[in-house]
Amino acid sequence: MAMSINLEHIRAFFAKDRFATNAGVVIDSVTEEEVLCSMPITPEHLNAGGTVQGGAIFTLADLAFAVHSNLRLLLGETAGITVGQSNSISYLAAPKGKRLIARSTCLSRGRSVSVYRVEVRDDLGHFVADMRGNGFTKKQD
Repeated sequence: MAMSINLEHIRAFFAKDRFATNAGVVIDSVTEEEVLCSMPITPEHLNAGGTVQGGAIFTLADLAFAVHSNLRLLLGETAGITVGQSNSISYLAAPKGKRLIARSTCLSRGRSVSVYRVEVRDDLGHFVADMRGNGFTKKQD
């Protein structure tokens, strides 16, 4: 059965993630199968070499992972929040466009451990980074 997803509720919850919000990350769409987040590339995102700083790319990927891994919490299906247990990111190419787009898909989801893949591309379609996020769902205290 398809879940009823309230995008505004999800956006309101993650508005408290001020680091990602201040970086300009936006939650574009959420389904059970995928989460799409994006971020404009601004001068504040550039490193000393004039390309997008790795931390900016990771911040975008990490928020897509956070949204996807906490979808069951936000839908009221679980009580515990999922936190990042470990992450691995490979930077593949410098973005050429004006916006970055992160697409999260679930590789495995158990009761307490989950694994997500987040692909980051620019708005021209260039594959910029590939991240694996392992989540751990904490029991509510």
